[in-house]
Amino acid sequence: MSAARVPGLPLMPGNEFRDPTKADFRRAQSLNYRNGYSVPAVPVSATQLSQAEIDELASFQPHLTYGQAKPAPPEDFIPSFVAFDKKVLRFYGYFKETVHESPQEYYRVRPINVYYFIEDDTIAVHEPEVQNSGMPQGRLIRRQRIPKNDVGDFYSWKDINLQQSVSFYGRTFRICDCDPFTREYLTSEGIEVNPNEEIPKDSYSTQRQKKEEPRNYKTPSDFDKLRQFVENDRKVLRFYAAWDDRENMFGEKRKFIIQLNPALRSVCCWRISRPCVHHRWHCPRGRHFLLQLHLFLWL
Repeated sequence: MSAARVPGLPLMPGNEFRDPTKADFRRAQSLNYRNGYSVPAVPVSATQLSQAEIDELASFQPHLTYGQAKPAPPEDFIPSFVAFDKKVLRFYGYFKETVHESPQEYYRVRPINVYYFIEDDTIAVHEPEVQNSGMPQGRLIRRQRIPKNDVGDFYSWKDINLQQSVSFYGRTFRICDCDPFTREYLTSEGIEVNPNEEIPKDSYSTQRQKKEEPRNYKTPSDFDKLRQFVENDRKVLRFYAAWDDRENMFGEKRKFIIQLNPALRSVCCWRISRPCVHHRWHCPRGRHFLLQLHLFLWL
């Protein structure tokens, strides 16, 4: 016999009672046969829901029965010095320095780099060092929070943009450019970054660049006439040559001796078994030579 639970009593041994009038203990069939095929049958439950119960389940709200759902745990808190660690906004600019008692220049343009540290809103200003500049360069303002006005407000990354001037401790700096990370960060925060601006050049910097440019020097000749005369004295270069004039009438092949004196750079030429044809002299070179003897070396 199946046990029936009495409503209102806990589900514990002794609180269940059997129905003595129940005589059918068969289990419900899960399959029916139609036209020789087994078809799954929908079991008829003893506890069939009424239309009112169905309507109640349609408008059932669990939080009214079980209370409010537990909220999701909040995300882990990340402090700003951890989230923005090693993230720096870098701006490029310049400032003008007045030059007194100089006839060549009235002011001097000095480029700078402005570093803004997002983690603690501090600013540092550095000037790139130039070799042999003769001026103290490097760190101009150490890393710190710089006041913006007399009220006590400090500079923020929202106050710095391109083509703008900022005043740090009474000195005005002009912001001209920034690096790609700075431009991307400001754009992501909804700030419209102005176009770049070129840093002007002063007369002093232009003159220094011209002086530092590589120059072309012409090395003077080390030729020494006295040294040539001392080292090449009594030295003669002898060549044997021939003048072939047999193509013309009564022409013949004549043999010559050409002597070159390196000490005096003079040439002497005479025909073998004949007196000297040309005395020792400085013979010109090129097509303007009047004699133009067709001589060939003959050893």
